[in-house]
Amino acid sequence: MMQESMTTTSFSLDGYRITANHGVVRGITVRSRSIFGTLGASIQTLFGGDITLFTELCEKTRADAFRMMIDHAEALGANAAIGVRYDATEVMSGVSEVLCYGTAVTVVRENA
Repeated sequence: MMQESMTTTSFSLDGYRITANHGVVRGITVRSRSIFGTLGASIQTLFGGDITLFTELCEKTRADAFRMMIDHAEALGANAAIGVRYDATEVMSGVSEVLCYGTAVTVVRENA
């Protein structure tokens, strides 16, 4: 199972040498706000500050997309992912897509 520490936004992993490139991997999820979440968030906006209902929804959505990307990399035989990025698009009003993508690689410890 790939460790989260074996992912990076850079194109190398300190202390490791890339021995194989497995290609682009991705995790994608599409979420909508519930009517109750939207109402709750609307009430939170009256008081200002962090809109915790949306923060929690966004964090869970990003985490799910990240986990799917890792699963995709593992399915290809990789033990690391480099160049990891996120992208988000509003598909329609209240419906958002979050994409997490990177390059799946096999790495070995340098000097091993």
